Amino acid sequence: MKVCSVQIVCGAMASLWLLALLACSHNDLPLPQSNPVSETSPVGLAPSLRAPAVKVSTRHLLAQPDSLMPILAQLDFAVGRSFFRNPWVQAPATTSARDGLGPLYNANSCASCHVASGRGLAAVDGQPLRHQVVHLSVPIGAGSNTAGFVPEPRYGRQLQSQSMPALPPEGQALISYREVPRRLAGGETVMLRQPIVRVAQLAYGDMVAGVNTSVRSAPVLTGLGLLEAVPETQLLAWADPDDADGDGISGHANRVWDISRQQQVMGRFGWKAEQPSVLQQSAAAFHADMGISSSFFTGQNCTTTQVRCQHAVHGGEPEITDKLLAHVALYVANLAVPMPLESLRDGIARDEVVRGKALFEQAGCQSCHRAALTTGSSPFPWLSQRHIFPYTDLLLHDMGAELADNRAVFAAGGREWRTAPLWGIGLAKKVAPQIAFLHDGRARTLLEAILWHGGEAQQSRAKVEQMTVNERRDLVGFLESL
Repeated sequence: MKVCSVQIVCGAMASLWLLALLACSHNDLPLPQSNPVSETSPVGLAPSLRAPAVKVSTRHLLAQPDSLMPILAQLDFAVGRSFFRNPWVQAPATTSARDGLGPLYNANSCASCHVASGRGLAAVDGQPLRHQVVHLSVPIGAGSNTAGFVPEPRYGRQLQSQSMPALPPEGQALISYREVPRRLAGGETVMLRQPIVRVAQLAYGDMVAGVNTSVRSAPVLTGLGLLEAVPETQLLAWADPDDADGDGISGHANRVWDISRQQQVMGRFGWKAEQPSVLQQSAAAFHADMGISSSFFTGQNCTTTQVRCQHAVHGGEPEITDKLLAHVALYVANLAVPMPLESLRDGIARDEVVRGKALFEQAGCQSCHRAALTTGSSPFPWLSQRHIFPYTDLLLHDMGAELADNRAVFAAGGREWRTAPLWGIGLAKKVAPQIAFLHDGRARTLLEAILWHGGEAQQSRAKVEQMTVNERRDLVGFLESL
């Protein structure tokens, strides 16, 4: 068995070597053979490869390694899972590999927001946010940063709701909802929730006038390594920023800053496709959500006006090493897209799914939620050359005024969002019944999520609204079968 030796080096190709650091010793391992791909086998694996020998509880379905991952690589996966799940602590601590939390932060572990490696739970009306964060910005002007927005001067780009004992947290964001009735064909009325955010208990002074608040819920993490391996050319072939074909769909790629390469590349991850790689996305979350620095994002997550925060005890630089960050990124990149097991399809008949898929296409949903993609090369060989069915184009689309957060991020406008992958969405509430959908968790059901679509999706939404009650049931049944 070949085992390679790797020395940690710094440089422009950091993201590639960090991932290769953990994958290289597995390059010569024999990989399980994948079977013919189909939409019922969304990553090209037959049920026999997807079903574990030991029954996996429903709660852990989204936290399994990719089924083609070699056994030895799964050891690294387990290490990454540990640092993803377990809480980080204030420095200095005897657990030196896991200290450096704060001084200001939103959560003490990745799993605090990503429940069972899935979506965040719905916010409770009138209660502080726990599975969402609030991004802050002021209107764009001279002084906007390279990401296209200006952070709030006293509180930065994200409100920190927790802190170390020596400091007060920045404040608390509370959410309330206004009920919005949406009347549909067939006499059905659906009550939608319009979120209203209020920031209270500000500890560092008032925010500037006109501050913009944008709630972001923790997204599901499965299949990210496969999406990262899809060649950019395949995705850009669907881009039509000027709607040259006149179909009303004008998706385009976000162009974001890749810290490792020191250049702009296509964004793929985050609600506005603002991060280029799983590794950089992981580092950004450690810094913004937990106050943990890395070689990607250095220094403490404090603004220039927060003097006590700047001088608080911290875990040194960096607080998460490149090797540990790579383990976490390996874990996130290799979370398997679960195949819906028959026991989880209760109440969803095959005929209903077939009818629902036809209605999905008739409504034009596949114009953005593209069913099939093919991966190219990946630092993880088992993710390479795979036919997958994620139902996304990873492009930005105008979703209308009702979903707008009026916050630009690089090339993403205030009304634009990345097409969210749909694979595995049918298991979301099986894993955690309290989860919610869309970028701010406003939608309690998949039908509610559809009914919030506007902008480029307005025509598709209108078609869904005009469907019969049974047709909408079949459409949702199809989505729940994914």
